[in-house]
Amino acid sequence: MIESESVRIESKPIRVRFAPSPTGYLHVGGARTAIYNYLFAKASAGTFYLRIEDTDRKRYNEDALNDLLRDLKWLGLDWDEGPYFQSSRLEIYGKEAQNLIEKGCAYHCFCTEERLQTLEHGYDRYCRDLPADEAKKRIDAGEKFVIRFKTPLDGTTKFNDLIRGDIETQNKELDDLVLLKRDKFPTYHLASVIDDHYMQTSHVLRGDEWISSTPKHVLLYGAFDWQAPLFCHLPVILAPGGGKLSKRKGAASVGEFRDLGYLPHALVNFLSLLGWSPGDDREVMSIKEMAEAFSLERIHPKAVAFDEKKLEWMNGMHIRLLPDSYFAGELKKLYPSETDETKFLRVAALLKPRLKFTSELSAMSKYFFEPPAKCEDEKAFAKYWTEQSPEHIRLAANELEKIPNKDFSVKSIEAAFMKVCETCGVKLGALAQPVRLAISGTGAGPGLWEIIECLGKDECICRLRRAN
Repeated sequence: MIESESVRIESKPIRVRFAPSPTGYLHVGGARTAIYNYLFAKASAGTFYLRIEDTDRKRYNEDALNDLLRDLKWLGLDWDEGPYFQSSRLEIYGKEAQNLIEKGCAYHCFCTEERLQTLEHGYDRYCRDLPADEAKKRIDAGEKFVIRFKTPLDGTTKFNDLIRGDIETQNKELDDLVLLKRDKFPTYHLASVIDDHYMQTSHVLRGDEWISSTPKHVLLYGAFDWQAPLFCHLPVILAPGGGKLSKRKGAASVGEFRDLGYLPHALVNFLSLLGWSPGDDREVMSIKEMAEAFSLERIHPKAVAFDEKKLEWMNGMHIRLLPDSYFAGELKKLYPSETDETKFLRVAALLKPRLKFTSELSAMSKYFFEPPAKCEDEKAFAKYWTEQSPEHIRLAANELEKIPNKDFSVKSIEAAFMKVCETCGVKLGALAQPVRLAISGTGAGPGLWEIIECLGKDECICRLRRAN
């Protein structure tokens, strides 16, 4: 039985990697893999490096690579080393594949694509026992070939998964996998094993879809006489209703969540809890807090569903933790002609508790800086606006006008409205809601007295007069 090394040499430093292929967007599943590797490295005073597995040249996409790097940086997952590109290491893969041939652990396969397509049950090992001199003659004659691994025909291969325990595979179930393709580019299996060895990877944390490939990798490590890293296969993330999480079942890429207005640290926090827990009741955590609490033992193998409502809640919680100055800065970008720094901070303080997404800031803040052209909230207008509303608004404007500028505050504004209610015999809601519609164009928002104070006496009176 071939068995991977299950005990790490204690003096060996922790080195982990995120190794994506630049063929498409960064899926949230891939992002969580990067997060766990990052947190594990930080928790262990280790190294987190980035490796770009770009040997599939038919699917390579430079835009995808740029998006990948952008999204990782946006998430705050700063790598300690890299990125290393596999396409620049072809000489190493070719050399090591040849070493396996010389050791009798690999062989040249000259089978054409046409022949392979006629096979019903995988490769039949047709070229496995081809004499070395015949192989050389065919290579010298210019015949195309791949290099395949000589998988043991019997026995078992066993490895220990750090969260799933021992996993054993019958070798007869494995094929003679291709190591080096006709174009001299390595397959994932060869390049991954060689790079993890040369880059001294101590732990491989990756998705559970790679479990079936791990016995092949263990056999390769054995053929090279190299110590295998420790393996930890992460649970799959499911769509809310079950099944694979995809774009059809909601946002599935980091870029989509960024564009929707999610905060990077909120997304990192949420994804980290899909399969891991800190061991207590904490949910809203900073990256630093997660790194301090992170351990592989607290990752569970069971598949977990992606709960977008929970993500929205968590995003709101992280928004509340941001200083008002952050949103004041964002408002300044939206309204560059405004010069009142105090107003930016006041508006930020009023809107921050109401935000679910940072992308809502523009629409929610507009009436603080631009008078509404009309009431955009038709439902609220139909509910609250009556024949008496213009008169009530006029009386409110008159009463606000009486307040001295130095005393214009939430307290004096509230007193003015209460006086109008007493004079007219009208309920506060019947007065306040039409006033809100007149000055903001919407039927919802922060406290009305706070809005009026923030806008200022002159601006509010001007808007109320115009509503009449």
